[in-house]
Amino acid sequence: MYIIDTHAHLYGEEFHEDIDQVIERAHLNGVGKIFLPNIDEASISGMNQLVQKFPGFFFPMIGLHPTDLTEDYQDVLFRMEEQLARPEHPYIGIGEVGLDYYWDDRMKKEQLAAFDFQVQWSLKYDLPLMIHCRSAHADLVKVLQSYSGEPLRGVFHSFVGTPDEAEELLVFQHFALGVNGIVTFKKSALPETLAQVVPLERLVLETDSPYLAPTPYRGKRNESSYLPYVVCKLSEIYGCEETEVIRQTTETALKIFDKVKGE
Repeated sequence: MYIIDTHAHLYGEEFHEDIDQVIERAHLNGVGKIFLPNIDEASISGMNQLVQKFPGFFFPMIGLHPTDLTEDYQDVLFRMEEQLARPEHPYIGIGEVGLDYYWDDRMKKEQLAAFDFQVQWSLKYDLPLMIHCRSAHADLVKVLQSYSGEPLRGVFHSFVGTPDEAEELLVFQHFALGVNGIVTFKKSALPETLAQVVPLERLVLETDSPYLAPTPYRGKRNESSYLPYVVCKLSEIYGCEETEVIRQTTETALKIFDKVKGE
């Protein structure tokens, strides 16, 4: 069984010089597939080129990140949906989408509108959501509750919330929590939260490369080959073998992102 990195931005300029070596290291460390959420319109082309160069290894998503909203965001979403409407599009999910009020909430209304619009894509095109949420938990839950009974599925990317917040998200039965290098940080409360309320089968692995590298690489450029450090930490938290962590998280990822074959 191989590891799936469900969230990496390896199409970014941080990897332009050595992407072949990054991929080789990922393979050597047991990573079999990498999912690529885009963040804005400009990132789509480079992402798709990477997918075309390495078919069966990289899998793209399409969506507008909440902190990348501009005044013409509706036009951007229209053009993105034109790509989704093509019968042979390559996208396995809608992402990276969501809400982020951390730096400021001046575009809160627009963020909510854009997120809701992209949630509708998930239903219309039968694709899972890759959800970013920062300092906006209550609004996120409210939006998703408005779709109660609809067949939404997806990932709450880079979860770092409280046990109560974890329980509120786990109510959405076809979603998993994305866990990355943060779980290895010395002062992180995430291990305790996971052990307390989150079953292993509700987790998927991710890096958020080039960000959030695990200990002992914290502060450096992250890459998919570092995921074994996250696997090791989760095996400690759940008291199971690392192979079980890999099996469970890979099965969950393939169940949610069901356009990806599990060979």
